[in-house]
Amino acid sequence: MLQTGGDIDSSEALTERQQAVLDAALRLLVEDGDSLTMAAVARRASCSKETLYKWFGDRDGLLTATVQWQASKVRVAPVDRKGLDLASLTASLERFASDWLRVISSDTSIALNRVAVGHAGSGKDDLGAIVLQNGRFALARRLKPVLEAGREAGLLDFADAETAFRTFFGLVARDVQIRLLLGDRLQLTEATVGGDAARATQQFLALYGSKTGGANNRPQGL
Repeated sequence: MLQTGGDIDSSEALTERQQAVLDAALRLLVEDGDSLTMAAVARRASCSKETLYKWFGDRDGLLTATVQWQASKVRVAPVDRKGLDLASLTASLERFASDWLRVISSDTSIALNRVAVGHAGSGKDDLGAIVLQNGRFALARRLKPVLEAGREAGLLDFADAETAFRTFFGLVARDVQIRLLLGDRLQLTEATVGGDAARATQQFLALYGSKTGGANNRPQGL
């Protein structure tokens, strides 16, 4: 069985066949929303229910792995904690921001989040908690070490990594996700995503860039 309690940080945690099954589950969520079943996923993915139960345990396990698979598309570029400079920190933050904007604006994420919101407090399953734990909270666990490395290198100045992460998340997301969930047909082109990611990163560095790190540690043009 897959270990679905932790983060899926890369496709290396899954075989190609398992990735195909999770992609099938995501497509069904877009098409059918709340009515996703193990049998429907098995039919769409051309595999047996026994295989799904072997890999994922049960429906909640499948949903958890599906959310993790979607969240794994938001990459965190590794940084050299010893030789970290402003350019590499900026690149890591911009990559995270652009990936996250692409993911939340995809049809699959919009559908997944709509179902999760509909389930929150309904007593059905724990999809809302699954999305929180394996989506937003997992992304925080991945990015906070980068922020802390930036603080250790004298590039960032903050007292609490969670607060710094929430600020960055807010600068990246703005009102995009809620508008998409409510049906606004925002057109996020590659140029728009790249520009928004760069802008959010520069705004974050303006807020949290170290005041004592020297001129080379300050974002340019701010």
